[in-house]
Amino acid sequence: MLYWLSELSDGGDVFNLFRYITFRAGGAFFTALIFGFIFGKPLINLLRRRQGKGQPIREDGPQSHILEKAGTPTMGGALILGAVIVSTLLWARPDNPFVWIVMFVTVSFGILGFLDDYQKVKNQSSKGTSGRARFAVGLVIAAIASYWAAQYHPEALAHKLALPVFKDTLINLGWFFFPFATIVIVGSANAVNLTDGLDGLAIMPVMIAAGALGVISYAVGRIDFTEYLGVQYVPGTGELLIFTAGLIGGGLGFLWYNAPPAAVFMGDTGSLALGGALGAIAVATKHEIVLAIVGGLFVVEALSVIIQVLYYKATGKRVFLMAPIHHHFEQLGWKEPQIVIRFWIISLILALIGLATLKIR
Repeated sequence: MLYWLSELSDGGDVFNLFRYITFRAGGAFFTALIFGFIFGKPLINLLRRRQGKGQPIREDGPQSHILEKAGTPTMGGALILGAVIVSTLLWARPDNPFVWIVMFVTVSFGILGFLDDYQKVKNQSSKGTSGRARFAVGLVIAAIASYWAAQYHPEALAHKLALPVFKDTLINLGWFFFPFATIVIVGSANAVNLTDGLDGLAIMPVMIAAGALGVISYAVGRIDFTEYLGVQYVPGTGELLIFTAGLIGGGLGFLWYNAPPAAVFMGDTGSLALGGALGAIAVATKHEIVLAIVGGLFVVEALSVIIQVLYYKATGKRVFLMAPIHHHFEQLGWKEPQIVIRFWIISLILALIGLATLKIR
């Protein structure tokens, strides 16, 4: 909303700064970061009082988790969501539809995750709401967002899939674009959810992916950049840089408390919301395939579960010692900080590869 201060500008004063997306993105980052530091500790104390025994730990997971992580409160993702919502509302243009689409997905999946976390804590069980019901609601949320985004895509891009590396190559999906985009958003939400299994493991890759998608959003929202890079121009997506900046700021504030040993878990409240947000940004910017590269770590985590389940049902044997794959490395004897930091490094490499697709044409 601070954008409207630019209307007070005559072009040569401080109010003119509010015209610039990069300036407002910086403001969103620091707003979210400060929000996280101010409200982090009070929120954790509140969650501890309300939840008592904290998040139930999976009995079929690594045995060390039962001893080391018992009693840790969950729903810490609410801190990130609060930071992102406040910073975005404060610094983004309120008349930008893409901002509202991504916010809709983020808040909706956040509520869905909160209900799941609530059921787990209430029943002191690692099983929350019905998986099918949660998946079905997620599909509805993602379908609405996909249709909504398509209304604001340029006519030349509507219902089409852009391919990275191949210049000006578009695949016309027709009405199949909507189920495809829906799967991208829901798949992203659940992939991040599966990744959130170790202290700090999910939040840093989310921030890295958000940073890459923020750069992409800014680039495809500027016609001069798209002409130079040879990518599709999607007017208005540049404002999503402000959302991603807020996400990174809020994520850092959360990581302060989520770093090993975690004082709080983000829970499904955070993981579903943040994953859905990444998927929605990819759909808005027409970079759905690039998301699979930038968020490659999440893809591998999700595939490890799918492969494990399908192979076990077919043969009665396991491919991995435990799924998701980060637990496999735990069973191999890797220490938790080793896994987390190495996965961070992989995420950064994948994000750089994803960004390189902007230039490689």
